[in-house]
Amino acid sequence: MRTANKIMSLINIISIMLYLLLAPGCNKQKSKITIPPDYDVEQRLKEMGIQLHIPAPPVANFVHAVRSNNLVFLAGHGPLKQDGTWVTGKVGRDMDILEAQEAARLTTINLLSSLKAEIGDLNKVKRIVKVLGMVNSDETFTDQPQVMNGCSDLLVSVFGDRGRHARSAVGMASLPFGIPVEIEMILEVEDR
Repeated sequence: MRTANKIMSLINIISIMLYLLLAPGCNKQKSKITIPPDYDVEQRLKEMGIQLHIPAPPVANFVHAVRSNNLVFLAGHGPLKQDGTWVTGKVGRDMDILEAQEAARLTTINLLSSLKAEIGDLNKVKRIVKVLGMVNSDETFTDQPQVMNGCSDLLVSVFGDRGRHARSAVGMASLPFGIPVEIEMILEVEDR
């Protein structure tokens, strides 16, 4: 298990380094995202009936978000409900794909709440760059990407083309508190 975590950390570090090295030299026309001048992410959330909240304090010695220049790194979040309890269960054993997608969606709302607390206005998001989804799943379960669509579909619904992102979806033997999903994100935001 420790080896798997080290490998995942190494993969994340390599993908971040590649992004930082290659992004400035990329053909801007291919990756250009057009944003309608009247598109308002905050209004879109209201239309969807999604209410963000003040994030709960981290459960250990870390912070929810770190900004480095125009990148924001969001720590792993889970499906914490408004009443302070966690959605729990192992996917493929205790819950099905639809229930796990809902847990991924709730986790994404928690991520957006931490992001808003960090940058103030979600309209500052230029692009969702990378999503890492960890799914607490039975060893025979292989539909982790379907579970993570609960996150990806919400991001695209909220941000439009800015929400399209690179993604990894991996199975885990367990996750903290028995949660079914934990998700990390990297975003590009407007310069200060």
